[in-house]
Amino acid sequence: MDWLQTIIIAIVEGLTEFLPVSSTGHMIIAESILNVPPTDFVKAFTVIIQFGAILSVVVLYFKRFLQSWDFYWKLLIAFIPAAVLGILFSDKIDELLESVEVVAIMLIIGGIFMLFVDKLFAKTSKNQTITPKKAIIIGFCQCIAMIPGVSRSMATIVGGMSQKLTRKNAAEFSFFLAVPTMFAASAWKVLKLLMKDESRQVLADNINILIIGNIVAFIVAILAIKFFIDFIGKYGFKAFGYYRILIGTVLLTLLWSGHNLSII
Repeated sequence: MDWLQTIIIAIVEGLTEFLPVSSTGHMIIAESILNVPPTDFVKAFTVIIQFGAILSVVVLYFKRFLQSWDFYWKLLIAFIPAAVLGILFSDKIDELLESVEVVAIMLIIGGIFMLFVDKLFAKTSKNQTITPKKAIIIGFCQCIAMIPGVSRSMATIVGGMSQKLTRKNAAEFSFFLAVPTMFAASAWKVLKLLMKDESRQVLADNINILIIGNIVAFIVAILAIKFFIDFIGKYGFKAFGYYRILIGTVLLTLLWSGHNLSII
C-alpha cells in the first residue's frame, strides 16, 4: 500500500466512521477503485486507523468526558450489550463480514428506512437526560450494527431518537458510545494480529504508514463530525438515506458486473 492509497483510505475512514452511511461499504469501494489487495497489513491498517477517529471525539468533546462518573456509567451500560453479543457471536459476525452482498443490501434497506426517520421520531422530550434505561435501549440498538452495512452510527442515533432525544443529542451520544465500542473492537483485532509473528513484523515495517493514516483519519473525522451535527440539525437524515441507497446500488452493480470485491 503506497502513500496515496494510505491517505485516501484514511480520508474515507474519517469521513464515514461517524456518519450513518456504513464505513465498511465505503472501504470496499475505495479498495476496489485503488486496487488494494486485502492483505493482513491492509486489514490491520483499516482497524488501527480507527484509533485516530476515536481520538477526534475525545478531543472535540473533551469537557464532556470530564463532567462526571455518571457519564461513564451510562456509556458502560450502553456498551455492555454489544460487548456480550460480540463475544458470543464473534464467529457468526466474521462470517457475515465475508459477504459484500450483505453490506450492499443492508445499505439499501437502511437507506430506505432513513428516508422516514425524521417523521417517525419527530416528537422529542423536554427532558433530554439520558437515563440508564435509555442507555441500555440505545446499547441494544447498537447490536443491530453487527450486521455489516447497517452502520453503527445509524443504529445508535435511531436508538436515541426512539427515546425522544433530539437529533443532535442522539448523534452526540452515538459519538461518545463509539469510543469504548470501537476501542474494544479495534484493540481485540489488533491483539489477535500481534499474536502472529509475521503480522508483528509487517506492522513494525509499516509504522510510518500507520502513523500517517491515524493523523489523517483524526483530522478528517473532526471535520466530518462538525459537518454532521450542523447538517442534521438543519436538514435531518433524508439525504443520508438517498446516499446509502446510491452506495448500496453501486456495490451491487460492481458485484453483478464481475468485480472481485472483498471486505478489508
